[in-house]
Amino acid sequence: MINCILVDDEPLAREVLETFSAKVPFLNVVASCKNAYEALEVLQKETIDLIFLDIQMPDLSGIQLYETLTYKPLLIFSTAYSNYAVSGFDLNAVDYLVKPFSFERFLKAANKALKSYTQNNQAQAGISGNTREFMFVKDGTKIVKVVFQDIYYLEGMKDYVKIVMKDNYFLTLISMQKILDYLPSDSFIRIHRSFIVSIPQIDKVEKNRVVVAGKWLPVSSSYKEQFSKALDRIN
Repeated sequence: MINCILVDDEPLAREVLETFSAKVPFLNVVASCKNAYEALEVLQKETIDLIFLDIQMPDLSGIQLYETLTYKPLLIFSTAYSNYAVSGFDLNAVDYLVKPFSFERFLKAANKALKSYTQNNQAQAGISGNTREFMFVKDGTKIVKVVFQDIYYLEGMKDYVKIVMKDNYFLTLISMQKILDYLPSDSFIRIHRSFIVSIPQIDKVEKNRVVVAGKWLPVSSSYKEQFSKALDRIN
């Protein structure tokens, strides 16, 4: 399943994208956004694989929006102006839909995105798998390297995540679900809506709590089963 967002300032254009997307079984529309700012808010909180993006929008164009992104999902432009095609392909867009377009043309673009998505996932699995040992996160105005084995736990704080390590911590603007996607699944487990823990750093498990670096953290009922299964796999 490809998680996608639809971004267009015209209600009728969004309606067409929503109708066509609903007919494609491998597309999961996470949000339909009427401007770039709504799209940015979704992109900060959710893991998005594909953007259907209008180019001409007020304040911030689709091209300007995409250029601001650190992590760039797959991109399909949809616009009434064919003269933007060169700019679109300069940004490695999967496809370029010129309005008005048919469902057949939309499906062709979606299939191209599926092919790229599958190839990217296969390359990621073949090259890195679980061998990646660190990630880079933005902490204020700095980009910092975070080594996975140095993390004790992560705490969700509204739109931010606090990454707690041995001698310091970092606060980065990202959702808990999105940062969980970056962490190796064999070493990290979510135990609560607000907490992700490093399994090797757990010192004690007692009823609905764990001790990590001398701090008691809650294990909520909604995550207790998957937490127990993770411990069983290790044992």
